[in-house]
Amino acid sequence: MFKVIALVACLVLVVVSAEYYVVEEHQEHDDHYDAYPKYKFEYGVMDPHTGDHKSQWEHRDGDVVVGSYSVDEADGTHRVVTYNSDDHNGFQAHVQRVGHAQHPHGESYSHIDQHH
Repeated sequence: MFKVIALVACLVLVVVSAEYYVVEEHQEHDDHYDAYPKYKFEYGVMDPHTGDHKSQWEHRDGDVVVGSYSVDEADGTHRVVTYNSDDHNGFQAHVQRVGHAQHPHGESYSHIDQHH
């Protein structure tokens, strides 16, 4: 059994190494390399069934990136993170927590009968 596991591990290593080499080879000869990247994107989720509420946007212009994301936390608060990054200041983020944490009332786990 150990020989089979060792053989599979070696094959996985060879395949991963070959894929890495192909990616590196492709990147060196990629004529479509963008020396000045520029993009904008945004998305959001508002699912009342699961309670999944989040959003994000980001803009990039060369080496300057500005963005924000927000998410509803399990404790009822809303987290908002705004960030920016450039070659002079590096990455900087500002995190806000909006609202008050609310924890559900109920029986404590310490009082639950445990069967071992």
